[in-house]
Amino acid sequence: MNHIREILQKAVEQPTLEQKLKYVNDHIQGKVVFSTSFGFEDQVISHAIMSQKLKNIETFTLDTGRVFNETYSTWYRTELKYKDKIKAYYPPTKELEDFVSKNGINPFYDSVELRKECCHIRKVIPLNRALEGALVWITGLRSEQSNNRHQMQEVEFDSQRELYKFNPLLDFTTQDCFDYLKQNGAPYNPLHDKGFISIGCAPCTRAIKETEDFRAGRWWWEDESKKECGLHIK
Repeated sequence: MNHIREILQKAVEQPTLEQKLKYVNDHIQGKVVFSTSFGFEDQVISHAIMSQKLKNIETFTLDTGRVFNETYSTWYRTELKYKDKIKAYYPPTKELEDFVSKNGINPFYDSVELRKECCHIRKVIPLNRALEGALVWITGLRSEQSNNRHQMQEVEFDSQRELYKFNPLLDFTTQDCFDYLKQNGAPYNPLHDKGFISIGCAPCTRAIKETEDFRAGRWWWEDESKKECGLHIK
């Protein structure tokens, strides 16, 4: 796997986002995937991949069944603009049916444990399927997003999944991302214009005030230190 790290480190040295992703596309022989939830960061990367027709990078999304209508609209407009399809992964039917039957439709408000179990079924299990056999997982993670992400590197090894994570937007600010989308005419989720910054499932996301933290609108009833869904926990 060391040769993969070397390629990714050379990709980091490329001067633009487009060139970084093209370098990965052109030099890694094997499965490379990008996960999008259609937030503004992911739309930046989607534009860089799809506008260049980087066919060696598979773009996928996790459809939890609880996302906003505006998110589905952004998904549709993205496919329409770039004339490309985004692969969808869904939660396992039996596990989800059993969970809802036992705990109700919105049990995540009752405890952190139930919320994490819901995230695990709706997000983590389908993510693990999407990452099967992948050498590189491209993400839209940024260090500005939360305290847990300040120490991240652009290239990291996920020992649990045995693949490399490539985080090309790590040093982008929120303004950088929106400037990029505007300059390139890329579609973005209209909820961003209504105070929604970090957008996940509808029951677990609200708009934030100007004085609030970036992720204050996610699982707002929980302690700040617990605001991860399990996708990027080491």
